[in-house]
Amino acid sequence: MKKFVYLASQSPRRRQLLEQLGVAYELLLPADDEDAEALEAVLTNEAPLRYVQRVTQLKLDTALKRLQDRNLPPAPVLCSDTTVALGRMILGKPADAEDAERILAALSGKTHRVLTAVALGTAQARQQAVSISRVTFAPMTPEQIHGYAITGEPMGKAGAYAVQGRAAAYISKLSGSYSGIMGLPMYETAQLLQAFGFKL
Repeated sequence: MKKFVYLASQSPRRRQLLEQLGVAYELLLPADDEDAEALEAVLTNEAPLRYVQRVTQLKLDTALKRLQDRNLPPAPVLCSDTTVALGRMILGKPADAEDAERILAALSGKTHRVLTAVALGTAQARQQAVSISRVTFAPMTPEQIHGYAITGEPMGKAGAYAVQGRAAAYISKLSGSYSGIMGLPMYETAQLLQAFGFKL
């Protein structure tokens, strides 16, 4: 049987990036009664790096249990979490368009970090890696911020923007991993897959 992984993510961007690596995968998504968002709650005074590593491990724990509960064929499970940090402040997914505007106003004219942790594991073994990139937004006018927020693109995205979408018009500088900013760092993911015996 061909080697494959379970991708425990609802993100179409992570699917697209995994396909780019040529890795066979099956989706392992939460059941309707699972509160996947609850895993992403931030603890008091939690540093962004600690947060993204902890949430990714929680996602992996939950996905491995899901695999067992559903009695599915064994295969490694891939999980990832992306967070945007301005200093020590974690900027999560916006609650609505107004919240998206607030977040984008905070990022306007500043450099922030995008941290993406990726974990691959089975019941017996697991490995994790983190990609940290820096993104600089040019100053944005309130009209530009509002115009972007009402497109709906910021919804469901950490930091209220998609680097591969319209927000690219305001990104003046980027250093690090483009795929990591999108939500699945290719280099780190490839390293983890190779550690689990995948030929890339």
